Amino acid sequence: MQLMKRRSVRIFGAGLCGSLLAVMLARRGFDVTAYERQNDSRKANAPAGRSINLAMSARGIHALKHAGIFSRVEPLLVPMRGRFVHHEDGATELQEYGQRPGEQIYSVSRADLNRLLLSAAEDDHGVGIHFRHEALELDSGGVRIANLDDGSETVVSDTPMIAADGAGSVFRRALHESGTVKATDALLDHSYKELTMPPGPGGEFQLEPGALHIWPRGGFMLIALPNPGGNFTMTLFLPNTGPQNFSKLRTGNEIEAFFDAHFADVRSLLPDLVEMFQQNPVGILGTVRCDGWHDGGRVLLVGDAAHAVVPFHGQGMNLAFEDCVLLDQILDEQELSWAEVFARFESGQVANANAIADMALENYIEMRDTVRNPKHILQKELAFELERRLPSRFIPRYSMVMFHAEIPYETAQQRGNIQAQLLDELTRDVDDVGQIDIDAAEREASARLAPLSKLH
Repeated sequence: MQLMKRRSVRIFGAGLCGSLLAVMLARRGFDVTAYERQNDSRKANAPAGRSINLAMSARGIHALKHAGIFSRVEPLLVPMRGRFVHHEDGATELQEYGQRPGEQIYSVSRADLNRLLLSAAEDDHGVGIHFRHEALELDSGGVRIANLDDGSETVVSDTPMIAADGAGSVFRRALHESGTVKATDALLDHSYKELTMPPGPGGEFQLEPGALHIWPRGGFMLIALPNPGGNFTMTLFLPNTGPQNFSKLRTGNEIEAFFDAHFADVRSLLPDLVEMFQQNPVGILGTVRCDGWHDGGRVLLVGDAAHAVVPFHGQGMNLAFEDCVLLDQILDEQELSWAEVFARFESGQVANANAIADMALENYIEMRDTVRNPKHILQKELAFELERRLPSRFIPRYSMVMFHAEIPYETAQQRGNIQAQLLDELTRDVDDVGQIDIDAAEREASARLAPLSKLH
């Protein structure tokens, strides 16, 4: 059956990815129905300790503009121009993300953004959203859905079905168990706990608001992202075993002693530290990979259901939003069947999802440890100089990921590997950029890196 003859779409999951995709499909004239396990977040507060403020970057902004709603999201964004590093000796430094105007990322509340997207889908575009409806099981007859309010069950067999039901996706599990796709779920051996730093007197920020704050401590770290109300969302990441882990931080004395020892500069800014720490849950972190995301024209996995990544590059949401754009763009070719649409989407995005999954894991090491290394600062300075000299060839990997939506993640990873090797070679046995022959470095970078314009 041709695509344009099938005008209804079922989306399972009305989180960030599902609700944005619903907006895009409804704008195309599809009759979109969404099913969401949680309560309507516009009427109920999000559970404490589970939000992890999100970092919006170029790919996410591009997707929101593509959907015509960025102007409504923009007031929710707090710009962060770099990492504000808090060293163990009390020294601080701002390590800027980029060097060009506008090269910054933005802190945004997951809950606030989701509420806005839900309203855009339901109120502006007529998407029918069934809250408190949980997908229980998928088989050849359809998907069995439970109404969590009255206990009733129904079976939805209409296709296509798009699964945006998150890292614990019922649909991914069913496709894996049937042998349709091969999925892996690798838990990180670190967990997290979320805290909140309140505003100071008069509602002012108690830390520099224009940055993502990091307290790197080698094997673990604390981060803080600003919110529009003057508070900061803070997240502590600790290994699951070893001398520093959450199981050893239970009593008030243990918690206070730990913060006094490792994060003394913010201890006084967290008056409810012990209560928050004891009440907020410990969250797990993991990476989901699949060798395929669909079963023909019936079911497609998108967002975290297809490719959950750890949060250390701030790209989980941005990747999911990129999924929405790619799928919407493929629908421009109106003669395709849903099976062809799904196949084209998968072939265009699996390698990118795997690439950013790898880079996110690598960025955790950089955030908790490498940022403290003088060699890292030296290489960043050299990378910026090469970017100034060779703007079409040498773009730091972080910048490619965060500020260049047109550069695929896979390309950023491949070129980033070449650049990392080059920077290692150029900074070997030197401790200052002035000791490097920049002209020779420019020639070597030109020889190893083709112009990016030739890759698109």
